[in-house]
Amino acid sequence: MPIVVDIDVMLARRKMAVGTLAGRVGLSPANIAVLKNGRARAIRFSTLAALCEVLECQPGDLLRWEPDTHSEVAAT
Repeated sequence: MPIVVDIDVMLARRKMAVGTLAGRVGLSPANIAVLKNGRARAIRFSTLAALCEVLECQPGDLLRWEPDTHSEVAAT
């Protein structure tokens, strides 16, 4: 998927453990791992807002776009 979630980068910058983040955001550590490992298909804005609040960052600090080399965009 071309959207990458950089939670691990922000966790390192804040020197915060996954379990601490999970507890403060109200998610399970397993759900944080799904986001970290790129297996998430969607994220709620309320979850994104909670992550940004706890990590004191902007959504753009957590999300970035990378071209998907495995799929082609149909030309119109």
